[in-house]
Amino acid sequence: MAYTETIQQLNDARRRILEIRAEMRELQAGIEPEQVDDYEFTTTAGPVRLSQLFGDRDELILVHNMGSGCVYCTLWADGLNGVLDHLEDRAAFVVSSPESPDEQHKFAESRGWRFRMVSHEGTSFAKDMGYYADDGEYAGFHPGVSVFRKDGDRILRLSDTAFGPDDDFCAVWHLYNLFPEGPDGWGPKYKY
Repeated sequence: MAYTETIQQLNDARRRILEIRAEMRELQAGIEPEQVDDYEFTTTAGPVRLSQLFGDRDELILVHNMGSGCVYCTLWADGLNGVLDHLEDRAAFVVSSPESPDEQHKFAESRGWRFRMVSHEGTSFAKDMGYYADDGEYAGFHPGVSVFRKDGDRILRLSDTAFGPDDDFCAVWHLYNLFPEGPDGWGPKYKY
């Protein structure tokens, strides 16, 4: 198929994606928020509650990260680190993983990450939020993101979604998808 004809079809598909995103925002606007507990996490500075992660903000973006053993979680975190200032202009931002605060700090330092990290090690947080499964094909921790809002003394989860290859949360996939063969077997690495 001719380049210009194919590009037109691709642009039509991209417009449909924008329409679906508008539909998703409309659905999101009508969702009934879920009240959650004020979980306690650990950091290198000691314990911290979910309510404290908001700082002076009413909204919080919390990334569910599987830890340093997941190269995909590292890829997402690397990308989010690059846009951290933009994210924090809108809401508080933190990354949570099951690793100890010392492990988190060491790995974050090796990657040049600037965002705050908390450990949910030993808590039910990941499971309660839907990012840990006890058994089955997908047993273990899972990556994703939850968005919270403070409403007085209550903490409400407004939305959440999983992370996965070719998702909307990593620009790498979208750039690779400009090639006819897409990522073509590419996978992230810790070092290149």
